[in-house]
Amino acid sequence: MINKRLLQSAADSKKYIYYQVLCQWISLLAQIVLIGVIANIFNDLYADVLKEDTIIISFAIVAGCLVIRFVMDKLMTRMSYLASKDIKLNLRKQIFEKLFLLNRTNQKELKNAELVQLTVEGVDQLETYFGRYMPQFFYSLLAPLTLFIVLSTISFKAAIVLFICVPIIPMSIVMVQKFAKKLLSKYWGMYANLGDRFLDNIRGLTTLKIYESDKEQQEKMNEEAENFRKVTMKVLVMQLNSISIMDLVAFGGAAVGIVFSLIAFNNNEITIGETFMMIMLSAEFFIPLRLLGSFFHIAMNGNAASKKIFSFLDAPISDKRTNNVDDKIKTVEVKELVYSYDDKKDVLKGINVEFKDNGLYAFVGESGCGKSTLSTLLTGGYDEYKGNILLNGKEVNTIDFTSLHEQITKIEDYNYLFKGTVYSALLDGNPKASEDEMWQALDIVNLSEYLKTQDGLHTKLMEKGSNLSGGQAQRLALARALLHDSSVYIFDEATSNIDVESELDIVNVIHKLAKEKIVIFISHRLANVHDADIIYVMKDGAIVEQGTHQQLYSQSGLYKEMNDVQMSFEAYTGGETHA
Repeated sequence: MINKRLLQSAADSKKYIYYQVLCQWISLLAQIVLIGVIANIFNDLYADVLKEDTIIISFAIVAGCLVIRFVMDKLMTRMSYLASKDIKLNLRKQIFEKLFLLNRTNQKELKNAELVQLTVEGVDQLETYFGRYMPQFFYSLLAPLTLFIVLSTISFKAAIVLFICVPIIPMSIVMVQKFAKKLLSKYWGMYANLGDRFLDNIRGLTTLKIYESDKEQQEKMNEEAENFRKVTMKVLVMQLNSISIMDLVAFGGAAVGIVFSLIAFNNNEITIGETFMMIMLSAEFFIPLRLLGSFFHIAMNGNAASKKIFSFLDAPISDKRTNNVDDKIKTVEVKELVYSYDDKKDVLKGINVEFKDNGLYAFVGESGCGKSTLSTLLTGGYDEYKGNILLNGKEVNTIDFTSLHEQITKIEDYNYLFKGTVYSALLDGNPKASEDEMWQALDIVNLSEYLKTQDGLHTKLMEKGSNLSGGQAQRLALARALLHDSSVYIFDEATSNIDVESELDIVNVIHKLAKEKIVIFISHRLANVHDADIIYVMKDGAIVEQGTHQQLYSQSGLYKEMNDVQMSFEAYTGGETHA
């Protein structure tokens, strides 16, 4: 099982694979010499001609062989690390470069959680493929041939029997390969889907609790976890059975070789020392292929992961983004928008909305109704859709990303803060921002007073802003977004999972911002959108109601039902549920 694409991606690793094979071969030669010296001692003992000088020389040779094997083992470990290091770095570099070239979400080959799993665990699987499997593959071809040449000079009949038995192991590997390939592909697919569902449920746990959908998702998770457990057990059973078959072939083949050697000794065809050498080296015929078999299943898993990685790397890059948004965005028009992730089920169905100049436009609805998908499409997140998304009359999937993101800012429930300082974080929003402008933005989000008690703009930030509370980190991300000063702001659950004070601060900023900008506000908490200019209620990918809070509430439809459920729930919990 040789993956040519992987080998081409690891051109620099090939030399380390060859070096490792050379080290293994030298170690084998040292083993042959060591056993040959011991066999010679047995011959001298049997003939009662062993001399002291022979013993000293023999022990010196044995010591030398042991030193050589020790050095080769150390070198093999080093070569194994170097062989796998280059491919891991190379593939991860290619993945990150592809992510920069692609829109971060316009590819359908991999979901976010699956991409993370492949980038981390999938690439790590290739460590065994390049560090152990590939060197062992070539060594497994070289070792039996070397041993046959050596042992055929002692007993050709026994050597040829051993040599004939060797191919039975790779034949057994080929027999299980087809089944293993299919099973491991299924295993990896279920593993990725389980991880993706887990990530989605964790991020939307609060929303699931509010809409009392957590039990349903728990049952689905349990079902997927059980299916994954079953396929994992099948993989383990397959591995154990194939290992048992290889052990039977290896030890059985060695036993056959030993029997022929003993017969040859009984017929006085070989000496006792040569018999000892045949017996000790019989197993060496099969050990390399036996080890290859133990690496085979891990290599298969890495191979399955690499196919998904290459599928992502081969995803086409759109070249139709040639337009620019030179002026402030004054109109956003969505006409008959239809979108599907898998071309089977429409996530959005005939969406028609229009945003002009400034104002607060809110989208509400149960989790999974398509709100976040719509926000992603508005930021150019997915290229392939039906209908129109027009920014100042230009289709969003034809606008250059740099130009697009200069005019649209999206703030989500989780915004990444890099390790550094508050100053460096705010510069990410606007590299030309002055310190006065930074303080103004911090003052708007009610974070300036706290930072003045610290080191001001030079307050240190840990990775992900982990030294701040969730609310403080979100407000800092909002200050960064304000410095960006774009035409359109999209808040996608930006008030989720934060404290009450921070939530109120952010909602106040959103309302003030809407007086000057086009603000699209997605929130599961309806109390936050009561004052929106227009509220769009979504269900199953379609807009089913729209209007102001008063208009929608008087209609006694879905909006009123959702609002009443939330109000009663918050009243029951003392108004502490805001996420």
